[in-house]
Amino acid sequence: MGGPVFEPLRFSVVSKLTDVPKRILIGRALRSDRLGETLLPKRIALPVFASDPLSSVAYAPGEVLLVLSIAGVSAYHFSPWIAVAVVVLMFTVVASYRQNVHAYPSGGGDYEVANTNLGPKAGLTVASALLVDYVLTVAVSIASGIENLGSAIPFVVEHKVACAVAVIVLLTLMNLRGVKESGKLFAIPTYVFVAGVFIMIAWGAFRGLVLDDTMRAPTADYHIKAEHQGLAGFALVFLLLRAFSSGCAALTGVEAISNGVPAFRKPKSKNAANTLALMGLLAVTMFCGIIALAMSTKVRMAENPADDLIHNGAPVGSGYVQNPVISQVAEAVFGKGSFLFIVLAAATALVLFLAANTAYNGFPLLGSILAQDRYLPRQLHTRGDRLAFSNGIVLLAGAATLLVVIYGADSTRLIQLYIVGVFVSFTLSQTGMVRHWNRHLATEKDQAKRRHMVRSRAINAFGAFFTGLVLVVVLVTKFTHGAWVALLGMVIFYATMSAIRRHYDRVAEEIAAPEGPSDDSVRPSRVHSVVLISKIHRPTLRALAYAKLLRSDTLEALSVNVDPAETKALREEWERRGIDVPLKVLDSPYREITRPIIEYVKGLRKESPRDAVSVIIPEYVVGHWYEHLLHNQSALRLKGRLLFTPGVMVTSVPYQLVSSEAAKQRARKRQDWNAPGAVRRGPAEERTKESSQTKG
Repeated sequence: MGGPVFEPLRFSVVSKLTDVPKRILIGRALRSDRLGETLLPKRIALPVFASDPLSSVAYAPGEVLLVLSIAGVSAYHFSPWIAVAVVVLMFTVVASYRQNVHAYPSGGGDYEVANTNLGPKAGLTVASALLVDYVLTVAVSIASGIENLGSAIPFVVEHKVACAVAVIVLLTLMNLRGVKESGKLFAIPTYVFVAGVFIMIAWGAFRGLVLDDTMRAPTADYHIKAEHQGLAGFALVFLLLRAFSSGCAALTGVEAISNGVPAFRKPKSKNAANTLALMGLLAVTMFCGIIALAMSTKVRMAENPADDLIHNGAPVGSGYVQNPVISQVAEAVFGKGSFLFIVLAAATALVLFLAANTAYNGFPLLGSILAQDRYLPRQLHTRGDRLAFSNGIVLLAGAATLLVVIYGADSTRLIQLYIVGVFVSFTLSQTGMVRHWNRHLATEKDQAKRRHMVRSRAINAFGAFFTGLVLVVVLVTKFTHGAWVALLGMVIFYATMSAIRRHYDRVAEEIAAPEGPSDDSVRPSRVHSVVLISKIHRPTLRALAYAKLLRSDTLEALSVNVDPAETKALREEWERRGIDVPLKVLDSPYREITRPIIEYVKGLRKESPRDAVSVIIPEYVVGHWYEHLLHNQSALRLKGRLLFTPGVMVTSVPYQLVSSEAAKQRARKRQDWNAPGAVRRGPAEERTKESSQTKG
């Protein structure tokens, strides 16, 4: 035989090459019983789960003004009313989701509510919408943060896509370290941003109302060339609805707290509900404050600033960089280049990057639940070294990177795809909650509990109506501007998850153990064992000794003749040693190893279909990566082919070389050593389909 038919077992080579950088990047592995140590107090949970809606005040007010600018500056006076509508919607959604976190505290969120109360199809629709929205949250937040940072650092503008991808990679590594550690890292900039915005609102109000100062934005002297002058009737209503739908970007991420209840410390539902209420209060106050200051400082924004912004009687031109509303307001209130202006600008850019963390916590958890329900690959149900759902984190990062590259990290283009998915989930979730309360009211006799349920049902019913109305508005006003892409993404997710579920169901049905006797439980008539050999050495002798212990009905050694001289030497050595196992040599005129063995084994099965064939492969274990490069891969191919042959069992008999023992000893010295091939399954907490809690 011209070369060994067996491949050395992979021991710690891959593990050794990746383990050190992996530990440096994400830290030591955590035991499953330390899951409780990763749970979040409210002060950390707020920046972890609410950074998206809190940071959206950095771009949502600007989106409102951008849309209104189509009708010129005169349309700006509608912005306070749009802000009021957004506030009403925010409080409605927050009040509705407070019911959700008490009724369904197990982390399924909108998906579990819809799946339990409206059926699997509604649940899958919600899951598809949320997965799309989470991916868009990462893409929009990071693109917006890059644009904010780029106004101060030209290099970032010139390499927008590369910088955005670098930020995604950095966020991915931070989240792979675990939710609690990433929360600590994100808490400081989030709180600095919130404090900075409140200081800006308070100082701006004090200067304007008490000191009677005149604060002017850098664009206060600019004029806007209206694309459509004198809009009235349906056209004006459509414009206002479009501006409102853009302002609804402030609501994205609200559902993340509902999905992340298991990550809170006990009492989980109460802490999640309180965090939700605080998040809503902070977000609407900041949103309204920025809108009010933008109006008083006369901020001017345009969808096409190069042509539509007029300064000194001429368009500003393509070289003009339109700064976000929050940046212009901060300049008017604090003064350009002042300490507070710089702090707020830096915190704004940073918190927009960190806003993606809402999705990094929501997407993997939802993916784990969907994997548990067999709608996504089971690998997404696995917890990584740091007890985070690592596979879901990596999948989210990959999808967001793809979007950023396709759309050139342009937040204006990406934001048109935004918020469709979240309002689909809002509407179906609240509709499901109405049915949830109806079901409980049908059996509940206690009058106090019934009154509470009726009140909760009314809140969820209003929430379903309002969010459903907003969904229609968003679809009508944004469909041609890019919302169709989000809908297409939802359809693709829905179809993919349905196909995965059908596959898992089909496999489960096929491998289910029957109640009575079957072909799988009947013992084979005989067992024919075949030991693959290339030459006589220690691994071969060990494999032969093991094969004899099996006490098979027939035992033979099998070799392939690809080099006549080696084959002759093998026969002579075999006879000299007097090995009491028949040696069969297969001819291979084309010097192939795998095909002759496969054909021979299939021939044995064809001659005696009720016999089982046991193929035994001696393998030796090496301990260095470069040693693997010195050996062929024939056994790997052979095993892969034999797996498709019914009635054939493949057994590896390992022989450990000195280098493998040394590698094992080195690996064991590391406290966080993990055996190669170790698979972690999670989550550590079992999810219940529905809780009997009804406290609101």
